[in-house]
Order: sequence, then C-alpha cells, then structure tokens
Amino acid sequence: MPKEKSIKELEDLPGIGPTTAEKLKENGYDSVEKIAVASPHELSELVGLSVDNAKKAVEAARQATTLEYSTGSDLYNKRKALGRISTNAKTLDDLLGGGLETNAITEAYGKFASGKTQLSFQLSVNAQLPLDKGGLAGAVLFIDTEGTFRPERIESIAKAKELDPEQAMNNIKVVRTVTTEQQILSIERADKLVRDENIKLIVVDSMMSLFRSEFIGRGALGERQQKLNSHIHKLQALADTYNLAVYVTNQVMDNPAILFGDPTTPVGGNIMAHAATTRLYMRKSKEEKRIIRLVDSPNMPEGEAVIKITTNGIRD
Repeated sequence: MPKEKSIKELEDLPGIGPTTAEKLKENGYDSVEKIAVASPHELSELVGLSVDNAKKAVEAARQATTLEYSTGSDLYNKRKALGRISTNAKTLDDLLGGGLETNAITEAYGKFASGKTQLSFQLSVNAQLPLDKGGLAGAVLFIDTEGTFRPERIESIAKAKELDPEQAMNNIKVVRTVTTEQQILSIERADKLVRDENIKLIVVDSMMSLFRSEFIGRGALGERQQKLNSHIHKLQALADTYNLAVYVTNQVMDNPAILFGDPTTPVGGNIMAHAATTRLYMRKSKEEKRIIRLVDSPNMPEGEAVIKITTNGIRD
C-alpha cells in the first residue's frame, strides 16, 4: 500500500499546482493552516479552482493540521509578552491596561469630531517609537475609507515626539479605498506588506462607512454582514499571526428603542460587537476635551478617561 504523501507546503495539497499556490500566496493564503480554515467557495473565486477541487484541498489541509492545546499558565505568559502602544494620555493608557494591545482589535466609535481619527494619528506615530518609549518599533498600515488621513497631523505629532517627520510619514503605508471590495482586498493581500515592512499597527478609518453606503436596505443586510464578518476575521488573523495591534473607528446611529439615556449605538450589529476585543465610546466635551468610555474589555473594568486634542497630539 503506497505511503500517504506528507502535506507541508501548498503544492502538496490535491489540485494545487505551483501556479495556483503562487496565486493563493499573493492573496494571503500562504500556509496549509490558512487553507484549512478557508471557505472552498472563496478559494474557488479567488484563484479559479473548481469548487470540488477547492473542497478537496481544504479537507486535506484540515486533515494535515494538528491542534495544539495550551494551559492557562501558557496563555498567561503569552499575554504578558504582548506589546502595547501608548495613546500618549496616561489616563487612557491606564483605562486600557497599559495602552493599545497587540493580538487584538480595538474599536473606537462616536459621532463626528469625537476624536476617533485624531487618536488614530497619535497611535500611528507612537507605534513607531521604541518599546521602552511606549511603541512597537514598527511601521503602520492605514486603510483610509473616508479621505480623512492628514499627513500634516502626522508631521506635527512626530515633531512633538522628537521623531523625524519625513521618516514618520514614510513609515505609514496609506491605502485609500473607495469601495468595500478595495477595503477587503487591502487586508486580504496585506500579509507580504506586513512581513516586509514590519507593520505593527493596522488602522481602518472607518470600518463601516463603505459597507453602509453600498449595502442599503434589509435585503442587503445578510450579504453585508457576511462580508463584514470575513473581513474582520482576516484582521484578527493578521493580529494573531504577526503580533500586531488593530485599531478601527466606527460610525454611530441613534437607537429609537432607547427611551432614556444616551441612544448612541455603534453600527455593524453583533458582528462588530463580537469581533472587537476592546470597545471605546468617544464623545466631544468642551473645547479640546474628549470623554472616552471603556464599554467592553475582556480584562479591564468599565471606566472613563478625559483627554485633550492639541496641535501636538493627544494629551491628558
């Protein structure tokens, strides 16, 4: 009886030749483990495989992938090794347990001019700082879906942090997307960029803007949520694989069902609610002040921090 072929590379999977393997790698599927958790229909559309061959490849990848079990102590030690990006405000850092953590998605939602984008600029600069200065010594991938990226803000914040403004701007790779397909592809194909450029922070500003404008009405809600779910899971996969931080901003709507209290609700429904590791609600106060409430976190209690937005960035 012939010995079964050991599956270690994409080319070892049934129906996957060198050309198809290269296409898969270009689209972020660069390991057998990633094929094991992929949708056969998605692989079929992506690289032109028949659905049957895609199903066989996924099944073979699942058979070849082993599960590893960890103890609570193992995970505790792993969490202690996570990186954190300082927000530049001690009260906000304390609220987050030391700053924006890696291997996680942090969502900030709020109305217009609540400071969500300004915080993204500060984080984009601080991520470049050395570890002992509150950074991750890495570059940034900035997905701009609303045309809000302002290099002038990066310049002024970088100067305040005593960084070379030109270098700080060059360390931020900006992708301007105008459709959901572009937004999704910018993350689907990000693996090589993340590796080559040492990306340690991914910013999506904003997550839901294009999804809201393209998928209108109840009839489109199912497709919207399905695509959104896949998109967010890819972000989380990048965060886990490369130990990087993800910061996404989100829009809000008024919930008419809430008769008392603040009716402001983040859009995206349960998909966004479950996907975000940490959720921040930002609202405008007097003049430069912004109030940030920690709404959801797996390890930190709810609370609030007051920050100030200045020309030099975020301050207490």
